[in-house]
Amino acid sequence: MFPGVAFGAPVAAGGDLVVNTSQTGYQEVCTDPSYAGQIVVMTYPLIGNYGRLIADDQSTRPWLRALVVANATAAVLDDARQLASLLRNDGIPAIAGVDTRALARHLRANGSLRGIVMTPGELDRDSAVDAARSVPRWEDQDFVGAVSPPAVTEFGSVDDGGPLVGIVDLGLKSNIVRAMRHRGARVRVFPHTVAASDVLSADVDGVILSPGPGDPARLAAQVELARAIIDDGRPLLGICLGHQIVGRAAGADTRRLRFGHHGANHPVQDLDLGLVQVTAQNHEVQVVGDSLPPASGFRVSQINLNDRSVEGLRHREKPIETVQYHPEGSPGPLDALAVFDRFVAAARGDA
Repeated sequence: MFPGVAFGAPVAAGGDLVVNTSQTGYQEVCTDPSYAGQIVVMTYPLIGNYGRLIADDQSTRPWLRALVVANATAAVLDDARQLASLLRNDGIPAIAGVDTRALARHLRANGSLRGIVMTPGELDRDSAVDAARSVPRWEDQDFVGAVSPPAVTEFGSVDDGGPLVGIVDLGLKSNIVRAMRHRGARVRVFPHTVAASDVLSADVDGVILSPGPGDPARLAAQVELARAIIDDGRPLLGICLGHQIVGRAAGADTRRLRFGHHGANHPVQDLDLGLVQVTAQNHEVQVVGDSLPPASGFRVSQINLNDRSVEGLRHREKPIETVQYHPEGSPGPLDALAVFDRFVAAARGDA
């Protein structure tokens, strides 16, 4: 049990505990749909110190279950720009004063654990333990269905020119849409339940399977969608959960990591180019490289230099690439953006 002082919404919430090692980006972490169902522990000791820019939110609301920090601060006078306001307005609890590095070491030693942030004033240890044990398993929950939108959204018009990119929203971050628009592409965002015939309509020049929360083993319909896109041969980019779904569509297995990758400092090597880039990551599951069937046409293209896990796949013949990390996070700050350049070039027919 780790005591702390409440500064978010005065409610209880439980979920899987994950450790994020980023020194900045707490606003993006809180509004990232991939954190749905999780309690985020920030190891950087000072959170809230530069306020919040609403335009930098990655979605319309925070999705994490709770936030745990060592020291929280309100660095700006405007309530709307304070992290505490973001959390309180959407009913997300948060606690400060926690020895987050000790908690991180505990999770590193024991693997992923479920936890709960109790309502302020509820300090009974036995009740807290019982409540944490009653939290549903992460693998058993449908998070994509909660974060994906119900309808199609368009960004840009035919008059803009440029290729039309279809994005299947499994938990889409706003920076991915911005990255496409910055490169001159129009964007059509589909809900996760979209039919293959809609994604592969004649006017769509390339497809992105977005990041998102949860276990890809639960997403049989989206794996079938990925198979249809692969068979079609149109340019395809899978990011994070999208990467895992493409891996499963190619016949590979996926497996949960012991405690996941969460942070903005993961070194990834591109096996084709020999380059090492610093990446932002947020995932619990990896594609098992050795399980990738040789006949699938896919090969491992990038690896994590910390634990040698798979960080990317490429098809040998088709314009298909996947990355496990978040190129839109740009922690390098520009290291990983080339994947967007390659995809948009392929969607234009230049590659």
